[in-house]
Amino acid sequence: MSVLLAGCSSSSDDTSDPLAGDKAAGDTVVVGSNNFAESILLADIYGEALKAKGIKVSYKPNIGSRETTYGLLKNGSITVLPEYNGSLLAYLDAKAEQTSLATVNAQAKAKLDSKLTLLESSPAEDKDSVTVNAATAQKYNLTATSTLADLKDIAPKLVLGGSPEFQTRQQGLLGLDAVYGLKFKSFKALDAGGPLTQAALKKDTVQAADIFTTDPTITKEKFVVLQDPKNLFGFANVTPLVYKSGLSQEGVDALNAVSAKLDTKALLDLDSQVQLESKDPLDVAKAWLKSAGLG
Repeated sequence: MSVLLAGCSSSSDDTSDPLAGDKAAGDTVVVGSNNFAESILLADIYGEALKAKGIKVSYKPNIGSRETTYGLLKNGSITVLPEYNGSLLAYLDAKAEQTSLATVNAQAKAKLDSKLTLLESSPAEDKDSVTVNAATAQKYNLTATSTLADLKDIAPKLVLGGSPEFQTRQQGLLGLDAVYGLKFKSFKALDAGGPLTQAALKKDTVQAADIFTTDPTITKEKFVVLQDPKNLFGFANVTPLVYKSGLSQEGVDALNAVSAKLDTKALLDLDSQVQLESKDPLDVAKAWLKSAGLG
């Protein structure tokens, strides 16, 4: 998910071992992140929002996989971690059905270790999408408010690109046909929203592709993401996962206030500043919090 970190956030100046199992000293809240750019940016947003309320914060950035971070949360080594609700639920229960935001969060909370909880989810999502290039959007009058249903008469004229697995997944070609009635001209196997897919969409080798919704390439190349009102691609709302006893109610309220303000458009813009303009994630986080009235 998202592009791997090219440069480090100021918060990553913390030289402590991110895998160390020591708990935070006193009333310090430890904000962790996984090892990709968006997670580190979100951790900076959470940490600085807490600091704005006078809460002591330290960072354990760039840790690694969910398997590692979940274990560190359970033992209290991390207090707060940016998560994606649907992805977390799939990790906790691979068979769980994701029918709505409320049911995803309720199921995830029920499966979590008793020492952990999810706070309020933001509208911001980093998930699979069918995205068209600028030329295709212009040709067929597709905009940011267009949905997958709007492709029904257009899809037979388009080549769709994505990972080889996308061709055989329900959250892929099968679901696009079953849920939206979309039948594409052909499918080109590339990678999972990575450089091959991005390049093919830019060059018009494919006219539509599976691209993650906060990929900065969308901004750079003026791609258009088609809305998914039937939630074929599930849920991936940015949501704070917390070690309950390590965060005060004031901290909970601060993070819920972040979630209330953060949407996909804003997150895409912030990711683009970090990954395309090489801005320091911590600076980007502080500027957004100030603009949102949270800094």
